[in-house]
Amino acid sequence: MKRFGSLFLAAVLGSGLTLVSTQWIGTGNDAIKIEHVNTVPTSQVAYRVNENGETVPLDFTTVAEKVTQAVVHIRATSGEQVASRDRNQDQNDPFQFFFGPNGGQQRRGPMQSSGSGVIINANGYIATNNHVVEGADVLDVTLSDNRSYKAEVVGTDPDTDIAVIKIEEKALPYLSFVNSDKAKVGEWVLAVGNPFNLNSTVTAGIISAKGRNINIINSGNSNNPQAARTAIESFIQTDAAINPGNSGGALVNLHGELLGINTAIASPTGSYSGYGFAVPANIVSKIVEDVLAYGTVQRGWLGIQVGTVTNDLAKEEDLSVREGAYVSGFGDAEDRSAAKEAGIQKGDVIVKLDEMPVRTSSALIEYIGLKHPGDKVNVVVNRHGSEKSFTVTLKNREGKVAAVKREEKTAAAALGLELENADVKVLKRLDLTYGVKVKSIENGKISRYTEMRDGFIITHINDKPVKTVKDVNDIVNSKKPGDLVTFSGIYEDYPKEFNYAIRL
Repeated sequence: MKRFGSLFLAAVLGSGLTLVSTQWIGTGNDAIKIEHVNTVPTSQVAYRVNENGETVPLDFTTVAEKVTQAVVHIRATSGEQVASRDRNQDQNDPFQFFFGPNGGQQRRGPMQSSGSGVIINANGYIATNNHVVEGADVLDVTLSDNRSYKAEVVGTDPDTDIAVIKIEEKALPYLSFVNSDKAKVGEWVLAVGNPFNLNSTVTAGIISAKGRNINIINSGNSNNPQAARTAIESFIQTDAAINPGNSGGALVNLHGELLGINTAIASPTGSYSGYGFAVPANIVSKIVEDVLAYGTVQRGWLGIQVGTVTNDLAKEEDLSVREGAYVSGFGDAEDRSAAKEAGIQKGDVIVKLDEMPVRTSSALIEYIGLKHPGDKVNVVVNRHGSEKSFTVTLKNREGKVAAVKREEKTAAAALGLELENADVKVLKRLDLTYGVKVKSIENGKISRYTEMRDGFIITHINDKPVKTVKDVNDIVNSKKPGDLVTFSGIYEDYPKEFNYAIRL
């Protein structure tokens, strides 16, 4: 019996041999290596053979030691906040008591948050969550051996909540991506991260489900409601304990290969309550490779609004199938929809993409999210009980098939300001001879650190007059990191001078 057990275990271990495929991003001496491996799932492994040939319970120590070396602690710091008030307020204004002199400016200390990251390349490239690094002015990365580095953001993708950052170091331990499509429910996994600032924490569990959509990515983006509708969610669900600070950490299989990036928890208390969610490695890999090769994510779009077929929906719409992705419309992308151009109609149920069966909208979103503009996808739909096949050439958001170029932001746009030259008639009515109008305020230092609102007319920056949008960009570009920049001006509906100050 002992011999049979040993033979069985040897067969299982033999089936775990990996075939390594290596992908190079870029050309010349700047090529960046990202590794992928293909392994057999280890969901049925519950025991191992020790050095004495004895069958003993499964031990996670070897994997944990390997993985913790490649998981880092990230501390994100937002710079000093300077909130501003009306310069012309009365000296007896009671707000002076709270805010002090100097135009009512209130200085607030730096804000800090922390998370985790996974080294994915020996030359310092790290994958993490976008929400870990978003809005940070300074990123400090600490390795498992307590070495510390400043990091820069290479690229981000809010639609998947993935970001790539880099530290200047060589010969680092790193994790290779594994094909997350092959992971199975019930498979053992480890979650590694830095919850509650407790470095190098390892927890174990199983994959509880795949393809979960919990409507968390971009859900709080009130400045851009459209962003919530372009989120790509197809999470791996696990019962390995994940807590605040684990965000951006590694979800790995028992070979120590990267299955996903831990991103969220389902909890009524804000702490672990049984379920955590990770962005699958296949999505993370695609985002990383696009960012390194193009500077931005290249994403193909079908141009449809889609939802999962449920029993109620099937009855309501008199559908002939009980699974699939229901095409509810084309939204504001109708005139540039790749799906509509190919012949897909509202009311169709997408049941297959290429050779992959589609049972939920999450599966469709994940599959298409891994494609690029210009890629062709065979889409099979069920229309009134019969199946029809269409070849769809995916487009980008602008309705084109070309690769998207990285947008070079102006100095003002980098602060979150969309500007336009102020209307001459408005300036005259306000008794001004020059000024630049804030058309809108997006995510950036202005929205985070001041109370400036749309419609503000900038007349001076650091007491220098500004007459055009170019003047604003030139002045901001001339400043160095850490410099204080003060925007002075008025509102059309409240013509008193206001000052808003930030540190670059």
